[in-house]
Amino acid sequence: MRNQNTPIAVEGYPFILGAAFVTLVLALLSWKIPALLALGVTFFIAYFFRNPQRCTPEGETLVVAPADGVVIYLGNVTEKHLGEEMLKISIFMSVFNVHINRVPLSGRVLDTFYVRGKFLDVRDEKATFENEQSGMVLETEKGQRMVVVQVAGLIARRIISYPEKGDILRRGSRYGLIRFGSRLDVFLPKDIDLRVAVGDRTVAGETVLGDLP
Repeated sequence: MRNQNTPIAVEGYPFILGAAFVTLVLALLSWKIPALLALGVTFFIAYFFRNPQRCTPEGETLVVAPADGVVIYLGNVTEKHLGEEMLKISIFMSVFNVHINRVPLSGRVLDTFYVRGKFLDVRDEKATFENEQSGMVLETEKGQRMVVVQVAGLIARRIISYPEKGDILRRGSRYGLIRFGSRLDVFLPKDIDLRVAVGDRTVAGETVLGDLP
């Protein structure tokens, strides 16, 4: 899969090059202030698509955060794809967070899905049901299942997810991203030993959300 060893996500290159080209044209025209503003935009885009290395904690039963951000929801809900009551954890990513998403738990991809929808503010709980989203169902070697859903937001208009049905994914590895602000919904077994609370900040691939029995 992409972006395993690149300092900047490859999906960001066209945006960075485009902004750099505009900066160069403005500089050649001696439009100093617009050129400086364009340069600032170029640096911000490169910053947005940064792809830092992460150190995933040992322990195959530990579920790690799939995204950098803040936990904005935590509670039991009925997950529609599995038809089971599960623990839902929602993580909000602002435009200042790293937007590379990581696999929460090692396992096989049982299914993937993509749903077209609205672009509500992802801090609104209705976004889970009405916004455009892409998700996958994972199953561990022990048969435990979880669902991870990338939800597009008010600014985010492009969800990128690499896994396909049948793929074997490794916990903490990169699997996709969402461009320009969004959220991740994680649905876990209810009997998980929870390690986070609403308001906690998460680091993708490092922060432990919980420990499966």
